[in-house]
Amino acid sequence: MDVTFKKKKDVLEGEVALRSMDLEDAREGVKGEIENCVLEDKFITISPECVRCNLCVEECPVNAIEESKFARPAKILDNCVKCEICAQTCPVSCIHVIESTTHVEDDDVKYHLKDLKVPHRKLRMNKIDVDPDKCDSCATCVRFCPTGAIQVPEGGIAQIDKEACVGCGACVNVCPEGSIELVRELGPVIKTKELLVDQDTCVQCQVCEENCPVDAIKLEGDQVVLDPEKCILCEVCSTKCPVGALKLEMV
Repeated sequence: MDVTFKKKKDVLEGEVALRSMDLEDAREGVKGEIENCVLEDKFITISPECVRCNLCVEECPVNAIEESKFARPAKILDNCVKCEICAQTCPVSCIHVIESTTHVEDDDVKYHLKDLKVPHRKLRMNKIDVDPDKCDSCATCVRFCPTGAIQVPEGGIAQIDKEACVGCGACVNVCPEGSIELVRELGPVIKTKELLVDQDTCVQCQVCEENCPVDAIKLEGDQVVLDPEKCILCEVCSTKCPVGALKLEMV
């Protein structure tokens, strides 16, 4: 996805004013804010193509994903820190990292949304079996298998093509009888960014330490110490640092 759309500035001013009825002269008050509006943000979303494998739920380091159910896909929650691990993990690329920018151009407010490319971790199926005593031939697994690796012959139990299986685990999660056993191997998270610390700029305020969701950063004496094994490169510390002493850079 790479789309741009726009809204008339005066229309947006009116909408903001309507939502700020408790403010006097609200419309006039927001004109300057909108005129100078330049916003950049990033958000993560899960598309309806979710196969209910819940790998993203298992791998999220801050428990920010609500697990999928038979009738609905997984859902990103408000405590997401945008580390992108879920997008790297999804075996069917249905988790999208969207870059959003907004700026004023003449009489329009322009919005631009772009689907960022995210590398994918390796996922391999080591072993998968169907228990013939539990399988009731309901074919629910067939519906959710993203590679078409499962078939249920008439009068038989589920049959899995182990060459086509990618080990996502969707069949395991949706099977109502718990008849499928899976052993899989998931590769490490791919580091696409690096967190840099400017010790000279740091004012030892401890904001980074207090806000890190995985306790990966500590203030020891007058030095900020980062644990690279724990750090998930989520941008929380870099965005909250009041003096810009922490920066994330692409590698």
